[in-house]
Amino acid sequence: MSATAAATIAVAAPAGRGAARPSAWSRLTHNRMASIGLVLLGIIVAIVLAAPILPLAPPNVTHIAQRLHAPLTPGHLLGTDQVGRDILSRLIWGTRLSLAVGVFAALAAGFIGSVIGLLAAYRGGLADTLLMRGIDMLMAFPYLLLALAIVAVLGPGLLHAMLAIIVVNVPFFARGVRGGALSVVRTDFMAAARLSGLSDMRILLTELLPNVLPGIVIGVSTTIGWMILETAGLSFLGLGAQPPQADLGGMLGEGRNLLQVAPHVATIPGIVILLLAIGINLVGDGLRDVLDPKLKSGGLARFYPVTDAAPGAQRRRGLDLPGEAAARLPLALRGLRTEFRVGRSVYAAVGGVDLSIAPGEAVGVVGESGSGKTVTALSVLGLVATPPGRIVGGEILHHGEDLAGASLARLQEIRGRRIAYVFQDPQTTLNPLLPVGEQIAETIRRHQGLRRAEAMRRAIVLLDSVHIPDAAEKARAWPHELSGGQRQRVGIAIALANDPELIIADEPTTALDVTTQAQVLKLLNELRRQRGAALLFISHDFGVIAELCDRVHVMYGGRVVESGPVAEVLGRPRHPYTQRLLACVPELGRRGPPIAPIPGLPPSTDALPPGCAFAPRCALAEARCSAGDIALLPVAPGHAARCVRVAA
Repeated sequence: MSATAAATIAVAAPAGRGAARPSAWSRLTHNRMASIGLVLLGIIVAIVLAAPILPLAPPNVTHIAQRLHAPLTPGHLLGTDQVGRDILSRLIWGTRLSLAVGVFAALAAGFIGSVIGLLAAYRGGLADTLLMRGIDMLMAFPYLLLALAIVAVLGPGLLHAMLAIIVVNVPFFARGVRGGALSVVRTDFMAAARLSGLSDMRILLTELLPNVLPGIVIGVSTTIGWMILETAGLSFLGLGAQPPQADLGGMLGEGRNLLQVAPHVATIPGIVILLLAIGINLVGDGLRDVLDPKLKSGGLARFYPVTDAAPGAQRRRGLDLPGEAAARLPLALRGLRTEFRVGRSVYAAVGGVDLSIAPGEAVGVVGESGSGKTVTALSVLGLVATPPGRIVGGEILHHGEDLAGASLARLQEIRGRRIAYVFQDPQTTLNPLLPVGEQIAETIRRHQGLRRAEAMRRAIVLLDSVHIPDAAEKARAWPHELSGGQRQRVGIAIALANDPELIIADEPTTALDVTTQAQVLKLLNELRRQRGAALLFISHDFGVIAELCDRVHVMYGGRVVESGPVAEVLGRPRHPYTQRLLACVPELGRRGPPIAPIPGLPPSTDALPPGCAFAPRCALAEARCSAGDIALLPVAPGHAARCVRVAA
């Protein structure tokens, strides 16, 4: 590939990705239920905003001679009420008033409650105690009875009803915002903001508020519908809007005595209240999915393999393993492909991986960040978030059974029992609200059906086997009371709790210091050998791979570019990417030329170059490197590389 072509790829790809990434509005409108809510709410809002220019009869003018006309009466599309007022006109003006009151009340309650919650969480101490005890006093009363009491003191009227609704909803916002803010106040970046000398107001507005703002927006959006219902309820009781002023609750209250003779008088405003509540709640749910960062990338749900090929087309296969051979293997991947769809972009995170692990064997997967290592491992047990992730091809064979198409119930039987997973960061994977011994015992009870006491005894034995001192005492400890190394040992104990035949370890020592890394790796290797378990080990470190693994797969751009026995791959690397990775590993105690990092950056998987994905960064690249797909070719017994030069 020429320098000009490489530069074109490097420049063009980011531009395409930026244009394809969907905006918040695009994500909202692509949510089917939110779109229905937007259309429904948009129609209602458009009509009520246009009320002053619509050819409507005066909403408060009475005509006793025209009372209780049925819907579709000439001149009265929705009929008239008990004093001859046009129901359509009163409905539009009443909806306008109810919607305005609901929006204003939700905004006011959200603002006041958020200020109280933020101040209580940030200041703590006496301020927190006083503010929260005041909130507790309000929450001690049933909110509807409290609203009725406030209106009784202030007197009937729409303004007083709105004030009552605001007061009774402030505690819910204050409690929710305080809870969310407390988890942020205690983080390291907040301490760093204080150390930088920022004022309290600046920290509140620029550090704390942005982290809880999505929750506030979601709360306000989902509360508007409830505010409308509450205001309508007070008006229904005669404590809200007073005659002749029209609002939805008042119209519903006026028509409740006419259900036998003129049901349309009460039914029509009731239907509008229902439609408003549905539309607002659907939009609120959509806003939650857009604004909540934990939901932007999808939830952890079971995803099934799908394909864009024609119906009946066969999924691409990779390794050609005989049926009997595949039945003996705890894991064999055949052409596994996993994609993430974000807007119009398709990220081919795993682009056709072939991999097999024999009983008791240790297989390593190595590569730069973004090469597809972790997504490959997560795909095995259906742990990739969906949407946007999905398997689009290949097979995941466990003793010949394809887990890519297995039911959730079947996967739950295999997870933790036959195949276990050690995650990278135990701080985030251990439940902070359960003692570590209980978390180990939980997985034992799930798969072995033991009683609680017996499962806890086994959990203590497991903690002792992973070299945690005073195991019986530590079993009662919370995760935050343990060191990083001890938490990772707990994660290993959970993985080993049911004697799995395969352990997937996803960079389990990345967050640990060097000494603790060595101890944890030695422990993991010893325990898996004692129990005869196979190991799939993911790492960036060739030294760790050399120490633990029998075979290694080198990944780049979602594909395996070289694989073979560890000694062969590390001693005689054949792919240029493997050679450059090994050249970046320093050798202690030996002088040599300075380490030369690999130029450029790995390509984004939504804009992979044709042919070899490493070609734009490879000093040995030729025109044929970008001419088409390159197969994984054998270069020695058990050793293969995905490079056109190995075939030369």
